[in-house]
Amino acid sequence: MIEALLLLLQADYVPACDQEKADQGIQQEMNICALNDFIAADKKLNEQWAITSAVMKSRDEGWQPDWDERPGYFESLIASQRAWLKYRDAHCRVEGYVSRGGSMEPLLVSTCKTSLTEARTQELRSLADSPA
Repeated sequence: MIEALLLLLQADYVPACDQEKADQGIQQEMNICALNDFIAADKKLNEQWAITSAVMKSRDEGWQPDWDERPGYFESLIASQRAWLKYRDAHCRVEGYVSRGGSMEPLLVSTCKTSLTEARTQELRSLADSPA
């Protein structure tokens, strides 16, 4: 029994969202649904990341570092993504502090992360679609 519980914890198990209960204002369900929304947004971000990073790597193939010592497309992209992840997590932690320690804090953090993640996904899409 304990082994099964440990496997669930290691797998980052998230229960399914019961939208009907969330719509009734049951906080635990609202938190779970908000977390599921974030997980879905994060999945889309990761899918777009694969596309955008491939585009940036291909742009680097034609880049001539002899005349330009600045970092390449991909190196700049990954630096921006790492900085963005730190920003997103810190910013949303602060937004959650409106209900610091309360049952609503996870909802606020997940909702913030979903919003910022969706916006970042669009930014990555725009980078991939922009002319080289």
